[in-house]
Amino acid sequence: QVQLVESGGGLVQAGGSLRLSCAASAVSGRTFSRYSMGWFRQAPGKEREFVAAIRWTGSSTYYADSVKSRFTISRDNAKNTVYLQMHSLKPEDTAVYYCAARPALGIATIADEYDYWGQGTQVTVSS
Repeated sequence: QVQLVESGGGLVQAGGSLRLSCAASAVSGRTFSRYSMGWFRQAPGKEREFVAAIRWTGSSTYYADSVKSRFTISRDNAKNTVYLQMHSLKPEDTAVYYCAARPALGIATIADEYDYWGQGTQVTVSS
């Protein structure tokens, strides 16, 4: 069982930056470093969509086209934490952002492939 807690969301003007954090706990039986991690987001009235993912080693990452070159996913396995650095934010980035974990080594972009989810953190970008 893994518990994920996101933080770092808030209100920011277009063009601004935010860094989201996702802290994992209760990873008994499998160390955090053996989980691949992802970030998803869901805007009002829309389906949850993939944002970014990172391999368990951190050696490989993958991004949705809409955030490529603006967002960076990273992880610190010593702190059981994954981050999403967001730059050049746009109003269309407004959504609840969710952290997700899967007990596998490779990257996944489909929500159903993740077993554990955080409660989400709201990001609002004003124009």
